[in-house]
Amino acid sequence: MPPPYSTYEHRPLETLRGDYVGMAPDWTVPQHADLYSDEDQAVWRMLVERQTALARRHACDEFLDGLDSLGIGAAIPDFETINARLLPLTGWRLVGVPGLIPDAAFYDHLANRRFPVTVWIRSRAELDYLVEPDLFHDFFGHVPLLTDPVFADFMQAYGRRAIEAGSGNMDCLARLYWFTVEFGLIRTAKGLKAYGAGILSSAAEVKHAIEDQGVERLPFDATLAMQRPYEIDKLQPAYFVLDDFRQLLDRPPTH
Repeated sequence: MPPPYSTYEHRPLETLRGDYVGMAPDWTVPQHADLYSDEDQAVWRMLVERQTALARRHACDEFLDGLDSLGIGAAIPDFETINARLLPLTGWRLVGVPGLIPDAAFYDHLANRRFPVTVWIRSRAELDYLVEPDLFHDFFGHVPLLTDPVFADFMQAYGRRAIEAGSGNMDCLARLYWFTVEFGLIRTAKGLKAYGAGILSSAAEVKHAIEDQGVERLPFDATLAMQRPYEIDKLQPAYFVLDDFRQLLDRPPTH
């Protein structure tokens, strides 16, 4: 549930997708993994099969290792089962949320090594485009990299830095998140690969980011990333490319 999607701050609760009744003070809700319908499971299978095939070709090894170690497969994962595998690896755990949540709650979860995952999944008609992040985007796109120690440390550091920065610098930090966690690329010994969740959870974006001509692929620079505008509802015209995940742990400025 990335900050650029967090239009929660500007929308009445009743206009948000998801069931916010009965949530805890930290905006979490139980997953109820046994209540997903056959149709929900079918949508999950279609998405996982398609995106896993693309990820095998275009994702970085750290992402693929996470897919394998967490055992992401043909059924919607139970968060508690995943937590039993994830916690020993990097100390992270998943928490269910009803949908978009306030920035402050989101950053607090990250700062405490809790990753919020939306509990509802898109419909069949929304396979290729979704306005708000759902379970598939949050889980398939983000969770595998939480098994990598360096990336896991960055996510916690990001949450802590966002809390320190306060509301005045949220736009800068949102752009940094967008160009790394959501739409980041990395150069590897096997060539250019994707690690951003917005790329790896989208069939069109992954091919566009890696293969299309006329796309800007810029060396990663945190300051430039925090100044650059991004596209929410179309394929990205530009991506920042890491040489190593450790670059993300360099403490970025916020001005």
